[in-house]
Amino acid sequence: MKISGSISSMFHLCLFLLILIGTLSPSHAVDDKCAACKAVAGELEIGFSREKPRNHLDMRHRLDSKGQRQGKLIDYRISELRVVDLLDGLCDKMQDYTLRIFPDSHEWYKVGNWDNLKTNKQEAKAYSKDISSYCGRLLEETEDELTELIKKGSVKVGGVSKVLCQDLSKHCSQTSVSREAEVDDDDDDDDDEDDGEL
Repeated sequence: MKISGSISSMFHLCLFLLILIGTLSPSHAVDDKCAACKAVAGELEIGFSREKPRNHLDMRHRLDSKGQRQGKLIDYRISELRVVDLLDGLCDKMQDYTLRIFPDSHEWYKVGNWDNLKTNKQEAKAYSKDISSYCGRLLEETEDELTELIKKGSVKVGGVSKVLCQDLSKHCSQTSVSREAEVDDDDDDDDDEDDGEL
């Protein structure tokens, strides 16, 4: 009887400690999925804009009986390799982002230099991990459709946010995307890359 009572008490103590730790540690879940999705789309947009022209992929590695190369030439623009080049490491890049909180709103922004950050760095880093995790979940949910749209040429510079956040993930409504895009267009000239100061 004493052993089962001790185990029960230990279980209750462990449960209490887990609950206590959960309430004391800051919870930085991504509340505004539309804003987070737009940040991810913005980083992907940078990837599209930095693409350099590439040659076709030569998949003609076999020789037939006459010594002629067999296989296909694949246009890089519609290849899986292009999709991998664009999406691979995207969520790691999101670790350069953090959340800027205003009294009536908040926004995700890219930190130019973490050393110059004038807010709580630990909290800012926690936000960066949150958006990186969110990015992973977002890509997991949309990767197949996004891959096909990229390969078809349906995702272009200037339209990534609409495709990813409105059409595929549904994290943004049509009105909020268009309204926020207008605001972003006005702000883009001022702060292409933030220096980390708040």
